This record gives sequence, structure tokens and C-alpha cells, in this order.
Amino acid sequence: MKQLHVKVLVGLFLVAGVLAWAGARLWDSLGTLPGVPLAAPVVLALIAAVLAATALSLRSRLRAQRERRPGAKGVDPLVAARAVVFGQASALVASLVAGLYGGVGVFLVTTGLDVQARRDQAIYAGFSVLAGAAVVLAAIFLERVCKLPEDDDEAGATAA
Repeated sequence: MKQLHVKVLVGLFLVAGVLAWAGARLWDSLGTLPGVPLAAPVVLALIAAVLAATALSLRSRLRAQRERRPGAKGVDPLVAARAVVFGQASALVASLVAGLYGGVGVFLVTTGLDVQARRDQAIYAGFSVLAGAAVVLAAIFLERVCKLPEDDDEAGATAA
């Protein structure tokens, strides 16, 4: 399984942000721009919380297993692999969604916040970007927790 690259996540965020900004400009010139839902940052924050809780749970179970504590529950490798895949998928989608809301938020801020509804939408978009960043951080933490230690035999074979 390949590791997440921050460059890919940042690239997705920036491309989605630019496209969303351009789309928001076009949509606003043709009619009324659809609003940013209040549920967007809430859902992203819940996903970040689930990822962080999973990472903390797996980390404590792996630590107990490494220290050979009596009664320690082991971690099934398939469970760890599924958690990492969930984390990676969540990070990719969250960077895309955060970019979309970030682009809309930039559009709203640059066109003026005179109207209360636009100000609220810009705030929701900003919180969505922050919650998306929290998802990405939690996913990277989960990936680091589930990373296998380097094998000494393979390291010695490649050095020779």
C-alpha cells in the first residue's frame, strides 16, 4: 500500500479551489450562487473525530501488543489495512471538498460581505476548510500509527 503524499493532497486542494472559485464566479453571474450547507463542516469534523479515535485505539493496542502486556488484544492486519484505506480515501475526498469550499469562500470574501447571508456562507466555508484539514491530519496520523516497522533483513540486503 502506498503512503499518502502531502503534495498530492495540496495539489487536489488547490485545483479544486481554483475550479470552485471560477465556477462560483460563473454561477453568480448567471443567477444565485447555491449556499454552503451548515452540515459540511460538521460532517467533516465527525469524520476527523472517527479517524483520530481509530488511530488512538489502534496505537494503544499496538503498543500493548509490542510490550507483550498480559491480556493485550492484538490488531488484525486486515483491520489495520482497512483503517488505513479508509483514512487515505477520507484524506483525498476531504482535500477535494475543502478545496471546493475554500474556492467558494474566497469568492464570497472577494465579492463583499455586505449581506449577512454571504457572510454566514463564507464562515461555513472557512469552517469546512478547517474541518477538511483536520480530516487530512487525522488520516496521516492513522497512517503513521499503522505503518509497519522497517524489516532489518530487507534493509541489509539492499545495502549490500
